[in-house]
Amino acid sequence: MLAAATGSLESVVTPTLPLLQRELSMSTAQGALLSITMLITGALVTPIAGNLGDRRGGKWVMLRLMAIVSVGGLISSLAPNLPVLLLGQMLEGAMVGAMPLSFILVRKHLPAGQSQVAIGVVSGLFVGGGMLGTLMAGPIAEGLSRHWMFAIPTAAIVVATIWVHRVMPDDAPVRSGARMDWPGLALLSGILLTLMAGLATAADAADQPLVFGALLALLAVLVTRWVVVERRSAAPMVDLDLLVKPAIRSSYVVTLAVCVGTSAATYLVPQLFAVSADGFGFGASSTDIGRYLLPSAVTAAISGPLGGLAARRYGSTAVVTAGIGLMTSTLIALSFLHSEVWHLMAGKALIALASGVCITAMVVKTATSVDQGSTGIATSLVLVTRVIGFASGVQVSGGILAAGTHPGAKDPAESAFVTGFIVAGALTALSLLVVRTMNKGVKQ
Repeated sequence: MLAAATGSLESVVTPTLPLLQRELSMSTAQGALLSITMLITGALVTPIAGNLGDRRGGKWVMLRLMAIVSVGGLISSLAPNLPVLLLGQMLEGAMVGAMPLSFILVRKHLPAGQSQVAIGVVSGLFVGGGMLGTLMAGPIAEGLSRHWMFAIPTAAIVVATIWVHRVMPDDAPVRSGARMDWPGLALLSGILLTLMAGLATAADAADQPLVFGALLALLAVLVTRWVVVERRSAAPMVDLDLLVKPAIRSSYVVTLAVCVGTSAATYLVPQLFAVSADGFGFGASSTDIGRYLLPSAVTAAISGPLGGLAARRYGSTAVVTAGIGLMTSTLIALSFLHSEVWHLMAGKALIALASGVCITAMVVKTATSVDQGSTGIATSLVLVTRVIGFASGVQVSGGILAAGTHPGAKDPAESAFVTGFIVAGALTALSLLVVRTMNKGVKQ
């Protein structure tokens, strides 16, 4: 219930962004900032939440994290202007940290076979909640007001959190005596912020080479310093020995590649729907595009439980291999078959299914490859990698479409979409080269 409620709150901004821009007099740039605020906060909070969950117990951290999210939802529901709404969205971003905490609790309270399926169920309910929020945000905002589209899911989060507090057993901390690695935390936060800033400016790197180069240099310095600090720390924020294990390293690389391919399709397909019907597009409105994407939202929601069940029966490596194969073939097929609406609807649905199955299997593999005391931080880094992969895929796809738009033209050329799908398929296929190392050094 908590996963579904948080998924609903997370998704209400995207479909109502034009409405928010009108009511709050936002520019396009301010709208873009609003749309990524929660993403940035989530990337920063997730490893912190996972680390604290390992040290203090998943339930203890979960309850406090949801209190922050509830305050953020309340602020968003009452926000009279953009600055206040940004503050609310910043606090709401803490909800992303609930995912590794749920994996800690699932692994502690359930046997191995059931925990694999439960991880998929939690992931699926979060996506399902997001689908519900996407469908309901517009009608609620237009029928009642924009305030209620934040208030209703926030109330559901409060109720679900109280229920978790009352009925879920407490889990004992695994590393209760360990001190928090504040220097490592600060450096990791700096790395993630710099990386997100670099991705945001990558499309304009040719126009601002000094800015982009400075960000790359700063990123290199922060990463180097972070490695040194973590190596010297008695209780590091991230145990770097985890990252050199083949199974863990492979999980992160595969997750990055799969999410780049997924986000490329997520960006390209709606853009192709919106291209003028006078050419190779369909001239679809926002309402039409939302309807066309509904099947992919459904397959994304069921992919979590399906991935957990498949990982338990066939093993994570086999599931990931099949998922990558399906995603790669679908992306390549879309580069040739995109002349009908159903081509794109079916392709997007298959990609959403394959992606969800792969990511769930990656989380299961990562969670079962480490000791229970490292479950939170290990799985949180999978989720951070997922965020980075999505941001990277959008930037790559946006750059391809920008390069394929002729001067004076309103829409990109068809060849730009073909190139985007082929590049996404090729990047996804390359991850198969590291899948074979996923079973090395696995701790069951």
